[in-house]
Amino acid sequence: MSDLEETPPYARNPLRRFCHRAPDYAKYRPSYPAAAIDVILEGMETQSPIVAADVGAGTGISSRLLAERGVRVLAIEPNADMRQAAAPHPLVEFREGTAEATGLHDASVDLVTCFQSFHWFNPEPTLLEFNRILKPSGRVAAVWNNWDKNDKFTGHYIQLIQTASNYPQDDKHRTTVESLASYHLIDIKQCVFTYTQDVDLTRLIGLTKSHSIIPRSGEVLQQLIFDLQQLHAQFCDEHGMVSLLYSTSLFLAKQSGKSSK
Repeated sequence: MSDLEETPPYARNPLRRFCHRAPDYAKYRPSYPAAAIDVILEGMETQSPIVAADVGAGTGISSRLLAERGVRVLAIEPNADMRQAAAPHPLVEFREGTAEATGLHDASVDLVTCFQSFHWFNPEPTLLEFNRILKPSGRVAAVWNNWDKNDKFTGHYIQLIQTASNYPQDDKHRTTVESLASYHLIDIKQCVFTYTQDVDLTRLIGLTKSHSIIPRSGEVLQQLIFDLQQLHAQFCDEHGMVSLLYSTSLFLAKQSGKSSK
């Protein structure tokens, strides 16, 4: 195993890795299944208003999904480019902060969410921070959209990404359950959903360039764009569309109400 493979994602300078990728991120990253939001919020409808900290909020894709359900969202995002690229929503307030130091008050939120972001956090200080800001019996949700390698087009797309990238493909959530169970979080469950993202060639290339493992310039990127054009031509329908399939993983846990101190 290489040194890079042994290095956890949070030690690979996640803040700087997404600099200058915000426009592509905002335009081309996929959304998340409505059913996943249903499960996260199930049984919380009587709490009005629900206050959520969406940590590692990026450009607010997940924050707006929660806000559309009436949740007041404090979107915690350390990257200024990401915050500036976010589309506004009246129930979403962006704040500069990190998972390890959100800047929120003790016991101030009902829900903490991490969409496509938990693997970029140092688990121990992060979960201590989540324990601090959650109200008793609050919830933590960690969500990832994972490419479905069993789908033919998506499988070919994954191969192109792996060929062009300089970083290992992380098993992003391999330690999530163990981490959650160690920090006063109980009733941990995992749910899996399917999700489809339909894209034309422009969106396919933009989505690809939004990923931090892809070079921002140079021959490798140019070869990847050429390969994407060929792949798109092979699989697109009469409207120029192709479909990326995702398996969306949700880890959900409840605050036990015990203090970490």
